[in-house]
Amino acid sequence: SMLKRLIEALALCHNVNVTMEGGQEEYQASSPDEVALVKYARTTGLVLTDRSTTTMVLRQPSGTRVEYHILYLFPFSSDTKRMGVIVKEPQVGGVDGRILFLMKGADSVMAPIVEFSDWLEEECGNLARKGLRTLVMAMKVLSKEEYGAFSHRYEAAKRTVVDRDASMRAAVEDLECNLELLGLTGVEDKLQEQVSSTLATLRNAGVRVWMLTGDKVETATCIATSSNLFARNAPVVHITANSKEQAEEQFQRFQKKAGACLVIDGRSLSFCTDNFPRQFLEVAMRCPSVVCCRCAPTQKALIVRLLKGYANKRCAAIGDGGNDVAMIQAADTGIGIEGKEGRQASLAADFSITKFKHVSRLMLWHGRNSYTRTARLSQFVIHRGLIISIIQVVFSAIFYFNTIAIYSGWLVVGYSTLYTMFPVFSLVFDEDVDVETAFMYPELYKELQKGRRLCTRTFLEWTLKSIYQGGSIMLLSIYLFDNSFLRIISITFTSLVLTELLMVALEVQNWQCLMVAAQLLSLAFYVMSFFLLPTYFDVGFIFTGQFCIKVTVITLVSCLPVTIGKWLQRRCSPPAYVKIARSRNDSDLDF
Repeated sequence: SMLKRLIEALALCHNVNVTMEGGQEEYQASSPDEVALVKYARTTGLVLTDRSTTTMVLRQPSGTRVEYHILYLFPFSSDTKRMGVIVKEPQVGGVDGRILFLMKGADSVMAPIVEFSDWLEEECGNLARKGLRTLVMAMKVLSKEEYGAFSHRYEAAKRTVVDRDASMRAAVEDLECNLELLGLTGVEDKLQEQVSSTLATLRNAGVRVWMLTGDKVETATCIATSSNLFARNAPVVHITANSKEQAEEQFQRFQKKAGACLVIDGRSLSFCTDNFPRQFLEVAMRCPSVVCCRCAPTQKALIVRLLKGYANKRCAAIGDGGNDVAMIQAADTGIGIEGKEGRQASLAADFSITKFKHVSRLMLWHGRNSYTRTARLSQFVIHRGLIISIIQVVFSAIFYFNTIAIYSGWLVVGYSTLYTMFPVFSLVFDEDVDVETAFMYPELYKELQKGRRLCTRTFLEWTLKSIYQGGSIMLLSIYLFDNSFLRIISITFTSLVLTELLMVALEVQNWQCLMVAAQLLSLAFYVMSFFLLPTYFDVGFIFTGQFCIKVTVITLVSCLPVTIGKWLQRRCSPPAYVKIARSRNDSDLDF
């Protein structure tokens, strides 16, 4: 019967490997859909018990083991969107078994090569609207003459040197005609937990989410709706065109609908990106969400490159299968999810996660900390090097640009390492907000997207701070206090180290034990240098009250205006995270 042949095709047409664990067959494959179909065949009593490169063994409901010989296997590819296998049935009563050509694939490529059916398109749409991934199953019984002719052409194509793949594909396509339609399968692609809440969090954080998938339009629309990728009551516009003119016409109509979500299939997407890519991206970027269906891996990577090139946006590509590798590698940041699709995506990505819900933590928490810490560390590295350079410039200018270094030898080495390195690099442990606040107010992430933590304005601010502090330290120490060169070195260098430590302390948002230890350790190393490097310091002068007063005055003059300016800025125009911290503190006090 037709149903029996369909179940037999499910158990034979695949790339599933069999392993035995605890006396039970376990199936492994690159595609979880194939495993699901073979498991379904097992529930009907037709069990795949063994497989090698040349044979497959099935156990029938009666317990009889039947061995099929694999003659040829044509794996699934993103270009053909189908896979096939030629098997030979075992002999029965001395009569040779039939040679079967079994094939399964997407309905869009299978419909032209199977016999006409008045129900195929309708049922594919019904299953797709339920969110199921569909595959069409078909078969063809080959005579010995047909198989012999195909084998001769295929083996000859394998031996060719020029266009070997195209020749092999052409030989297979000669068989792909007038196939008998066996049935249609639908596999549910279940969403992981917290997908909807994760997408909502990313949307609130100002992250635009595009879904690039190889599924049918109906399936992708159903998944986008169930995962809340489309906002509630948001209008959805479909672009499905068969020509350039039709695509342009539908795109013109879409432009007039503000705030609508876009669903576009692979063919229409090719028309848009080939003919008017900039205009398409400008309009699509204004959409709340975009779903691209029936996308080949090359199209996914193309969309990412276009977004980076034309729209000048930072792109993070998230995928869990081998079809997503090209997209992940083309993006600024690739995120691979380890799942039933295998580890190809996670191995090719910059970051590997086990669940989609971890994306929000990766971006809103780890991404935030990475950006803010990198920005602050960069600013202090600039400040640390520039302030000592300004001191040297002022010193040389006062003494008629004489080529004399005010600090030399171990003082310069110590300043770059032991005296200031630990506090500056301890800033990588700082957190401007806690993890609860980052998830409670995902809108905070929008501020980081503006790039204001590390830009030309902040660079100029820190440059001016360095110029003011370096100049005030050098000028005050010379004109107001001492004329002894050794005492000038002691006063200015001590003020320089204390200024750097105080500037780090003023920038810390959330003190931690390692930060306090770094400050104390650097200060201890500097005090020890008084005794270990007596030729660089006037030790007798250092431990006097006069020295302490002079260093205190110079340090206050260099740091106090900067501190007051920072305090005024926080009071008059505080950043969003400071406002939230104040409101939470006020609510705690009220409670």
